[in-house]
Amino acid sequence: MSKETKVLLWGLGAMGGGMAEMLLSKEDVKIVAALAQTPSKAGKDLGDVLRLGRKVGLLVTNDEKEAFAKLPDITLISTASFVKDVFPQIGVALQHGADVITIAEEMSYPWAPAPELSREIDALAKEAGKTVLGTGINPGFILDTLVIALSGICRDVKHIHAKRVNNLAPFGPTVMRTQGVGTTPEGFRKGLETGEVVGHVGFQQSSRLIGQALGWKIERVVEEREPIITRVERRTQYARVTPGNVAGCRHIARAYAGGREVIFLEHPQQIRPEAEGVDTGDYITIDGDPPVNLSIKPEIPGGIGTIAIAVNMIPLVLGARPGLLTMADLPVPRAILSSFARATEAAGG
Repeated sequence: MSKETKVLLWGLGAMGGGMAEMLLSKEDVKIVAALAQTPSKAGKDLGDVLRLGRKVGLLVTNDEKEAFAKLPDITLISTASFVKDVFPQIGVALQHGADVITIAEEMSYPWAPAPELSREIDALAKEAGKTVLGTGINPGFILDTLVIALSGICRDVKHIHAKRVNNLAPFGPTVMRTQGVGTTPEGFRKGLETGEVVGHVGFQQSSRLIGQALGWKIERVVEEREPIITRVERRTQYARVTPGNVAGCRHIARAYAGGREVIFLEHPQQIRPEAEGVDTGDYITIDGDPPVNLSIKPEIPGGIGTIAIAVNMIPLVLGARPGLLTMADLPVPRAILSSFARATEAAGG
């Protein structure tokens, strides 16, 4: 008889809700608890919260003790972007004997922003005999894990250039604000100073993850943010940008090792790039032997990709050694087409 994987979902926003829907479509896996951040979701059937048009027989809760009383094998945390914010939640999950996957961007390589907390997470995970992983579409895959995998066919690598061009139109007011969409150029610069405009969270993580995997000792990562000024009017459900104002943020990072640039990452994010003839896509160029040039057009959808990789990594995490790990520490990601039991068995879990 196959073992059923028991999952606790912590956070039921767009990403957590998407993970729930994906899990409900698979075999040998059961969502045993759904822990919401929003009080109004508590006491409602998960199917109603997700607007599935049917009930699934699981009531959403805001109570951590109630959720972990269901003894999950693994917890999927989709609540925040930063190590300091998810650290307490990771601790609670480990305390209750559950492995952890989080899509907090900084957790893809948490030693960069929070070395002390990272060491503590690693120690707690090893003490509990459990695994903690941070992943996502970016950081977590496109500008780091995929780059690392492509380098595997090179005899030598001199420089890496990776770029993700995406459309922010589907995102809501929070993302518009953090990317400076709708502001004037002066407002964008003021937003950078106050921290309201942040651009992409993850360049430090991606750069250092690649560096560690390839054996480059990254000395520093230099980031730059500049406004993308539109020449035409652009509209979305959540934003209207007139000519001369900001449609997005071009965020770049340069990583240095041995006194030279070894990694150049770009992530220009804007609403409706097609309005000015810009195609979305994911691009990786490796100056190596042999050279590698990968082009994926249009962009891999960020939301769906994040949901899928978090769920698909469950069997690999269940079969992994204890501790705080990165995507570079685990086997190659792969889709779970039906049975979690078969995927977990194949992963050694």
